[in-house]
Amino acid sequence: MIGNYLSAARHTRSVGEELSLRLQQRGWQVLAASGQINRLLRLADMLATAIFHARQYRAALVEVYSGPAFIWAEAVCAALRLLKKPFVLALHGGGLPEFAQRNPGRVTRLLASAAAVVTPSRWIAASLAAFHSNIQYLPNAIQVDQYPYTLRTDITPRLVWLRAFHAIYQPWLAVQALSELRKSFPSASLLMIGPDKGDGALERTRLAVHQLGLQDAVVFQGGVDKSEVPVWLNRADIFLNTTTYESFGVSLLEAAACGLPIVTTRVGELPYLWQDGSEALLVPPDDPVAMADAIQRILCEPAMAQKLSSNGRRKAEQLDWAVILPRWEEILRAVMK
Repeated sequence: MIGNYLSAARHTRSVGEELSLRLQQRGWQVLAASGQINRLLRLADMLATAIFHARQYRAALVEVYSGPAFIWAEAVCAALRLLKKPFVLALHGGGLPEFAQRNPGRVTRLLASAAAVVTPSRWIAASLAAFHSNIQYLPNAIQVDQYPYTLRTDITPRLVWLRAFHAIYQPWLAVQALSELRKSFPSASLLMIGPDKGDGALERTRLAVHQLGLQDAVVFQGGVDKSEVPVWLNRADIFLNTTTYESFGVSLLEAAACGLPIVTTRVGELPYLWQDGSEALLVPPDDPVAMADAIQRILCEPAMAQKLSSNGRRKAEQLDWAVILPRWEEILRAVMK
């Protein structure tokens, strides 16, 4: 398995890492690369693992992202072709459709070389349909029983945001939406959870808190361990997602599993995965007023809050590892044959 396995350093386990562990629990022998923080060392580790351990595996799974990470996938897949090893490509990242439009030849060649191509995003599958005729949809998963569920009937204006502080996720939008909401709900508060990616997004968000006078209403928790996510989510009643790109959104699935009504921007995979008005409320990106209005609707309409809470949990149950993992095994076995 080739991807980013950086949980030891970043304390955040990727979907690929989770898949690796669950395959091992089912009896698969798995080699995984790489956990190197340095990008050049990570590429070297990926190539070394693929080449020097070739006798230890029958097939490979390579995660594909846009930008420099696409080069890693190209390099590793070139080695796999020389070794005559079949491989599956797993397409991730909200920037991949735009990258494909700018680099159609490279993307077409890479996808054509795979024994199978999968993605957790119907949006990515549709966007890249011109580059490959058979991209299989295989959504991400969580272990739902690890997320205690509460049907939200008594909704309070306690908001939670869970994501890395990076510009593509627009964390400051949650602060702006809170400011709008407090015009009608002065006691509204916001808990922000996530590590700092170091691109200035955290500083910009803190500045927005200061400029809007919300120091008493916003708490910055920082990153938390995956096992602690349900505890932190259940300290609030409404989940906000403010991203400008989205290829899936595991954090939304986690919030839904806990029963939190979701307000999210309508971007990328989200309108494909979440039914607006039934499983979540979707609003235009970069629109704090629309987001605040959606939050206020949940607070003022108990029946809507309960519907979102109940249907969100049902959606999460449909994407449990018990459902998704056997589909992964089926694809991998087919590729090996």
